[in-house]
Amino acid sequence: MIRTTPAILTLSLVLLAGCGPAAQDRRVPGSTDITTKEEQQTLTPDAVMDDLRAGNERFAAGSLTHRDYLAQMKTTAAGQYPKAAVLSCLDSRVPVEIVMDQGIGDLFVGRVAGNIDDDTMIGSFEFATAVAGAKLLMVLGHSECGAVKGSIDRETVKSLNLDRLNHLLDEINPAVEAALRPGDKRTSADKDLVARAIRENVRLTIDRIREKSPDLVALEQAGKIKIVGGIYDLDSGRITWM
Repeated sequence: MIRTTPAILTLSLVLLAGCGPAAQDRRVPGSTDITTKEEQQTLTPDAVMDDLRAGNERFAAGSLTHRDYLAQMKTTAAGQYPKAAVLSCLDSRVPVEIVMDQGIGDLFVGRVAGNIDDDTMIGSFEFATAVAGAKLLMVLGHSECGAVKGSIDRETVKSLNLDRLNHLLDEINPAVEAALRPGDKRTSADKDLVARAIRENVRLTIDRIREKSPDLVALEQAGKIKIVGGIYDLDSGRITWM
């Protein structure tokens, strides 16, 4: 005969009632809120930045918004009105919408290793802001960026003879050069050098975006958009805004 302890009895009742954590998550309706045209038009660049900051804090604190993605998918099928555009690294550990607690239709996201600019990316961000109405353009780097490390160690990486990868490393090299201090050994084993180069890479990318796009600069000067930078920390999940 199996003895039924109070603990076993309690667990059995919970499971039979379907009240376990997984069942609760399935039954709680998710948010169907999306960024509407009217909301996008009333948002300011500062308000969008505050919203993304708050979203990142929710993510880092483990308090993500529960969303009904299927409902958002269906609602946004007829049109999109994102509040911001983000140029992010290719890194799989930085899912932009998640780390800023945003839903479907909230962000334009361009991704490339090392979060660097090129003409097609800049053209995309001109569309995102001047045509589609996004209020913020953000360049988002992250800690321990492999592309930046590869550029620091570029002589070793170039031995792989991957032509387009070598070109990418050359694009990041000015940030490495700006981060180097007298006496520094050029090695990705130097964590301080890596961190400085990651920050310089974000800063120089923003500078090049402004240099290459008078249209984005005009929007910025008119107060219609802001161009900002940030560094996402892989360990804490928090973004340091630049």
